Amino acid sequence: MADELDGADRSDGPEKGGEPRKDGGALGELVKAESMIQLAIALPAGCLIGWLVGAWMGKHFHQGWMGVAGILLGAVGGFIQIFRMASGYLKRGD
Repeated sequence: MADELDGADRSDGPEKGGEPRKDGGALGELVKAESMIQLAIALPAGCLIGWLVGAWMGKHFHQGWMGVAGILLGAVGGFIQIFRMASGYLKRGD
């Protein structure tokens, strides 16, 4: 009830219950920078996680080649993530 009486405009940002502003600003630039950092980390993180899982499986099953297979699968997963993110940016036009 008090919100109705103050006459506040609810279209000035998500923190007030309205739609987010489209002007970019400092927050928009930080979001873009964070997205670029995600792109830069996707491939190395995929390779590292794949190597760790592959090395664990190699020790568990006594197979030496599983570490290499884990690295390759992690790299493929990283490339897929990069491709998805890049195609999303192209669709949005950022």
